[in-house]
Amino acid sequence: MSGAAEHEGDAVASRSDVLELAVLGLLHEAPMHGYELRKRLGAVLGPFRALSYGTLYPSLRRLSELGWITESDRLDDATRPASRRARIVYELTAAGTERFEHLVHDAGPASWEDDSFDVRLAFFSRTAAEVRIRVLEGRRSRLEERLEQVSDALARNRERVDRYTLELQRHGLESVQREVRWLNELISAERDRPKAPVPPAQPPDPESRPDHPSTT
Repeated sequence: MSGAAEHEGDAVASRSDVLELAVLGLLHEAPMHGYELRKRLGAVLGPFRALSYGTLYPSLRRLSELGWITESDRLDDATRPASRRARIVYELTAAGTERFEHLVHDAGPASWEDDSFDVRLAFFSRTAAEVRIRVLEGRRSRLEERLEQVSDALARNRERVDRYTLELQRHGLESVQREVRWLNELISAERDRPKAPVPPAQPPDPESRPDHPSTT
């Protein structure tokens, strides 16, 4: 069993789970047909993770079997000729909404990893503030570990590798340093963000009190 699978709190622990989060998150916004969903997923998952229909539709089928989404046939336009085939539209169920809320409230180590962090960030607007900070701090901690490893490797190999390999390692080091600085800015912005005010409690309506004298 892998280390990620051993953490019970790691709700997003594999690439299929990352796709699950992305699909549920987009359907949380609105129902969509497959083509639109695939296009939106491309934006969420990023240009370097091409998503084929051969990957998407098995995932949609699995989510449907789990009861997290439903499928329905709809025509995009009421005036469309009857000969045109209706598109299948996918919609989130109440159980799917609950599953999505569980995923975005998880701040375990799997949410900091390269495969899942960008997708988690895409749904930060629907993530609690304390969870956002934990995910960002976890990501920063993971990158600081990586920074130390890359720095050590660069120092050890400086005299033993050619200049192109050295430049590649230096580029990797600078990339991690930039992301750490960016994370520091995000964390500071989150901590400086004013908390949403708690609405004041409404005084009880005297008419609703059991001991209120009847006017009749």
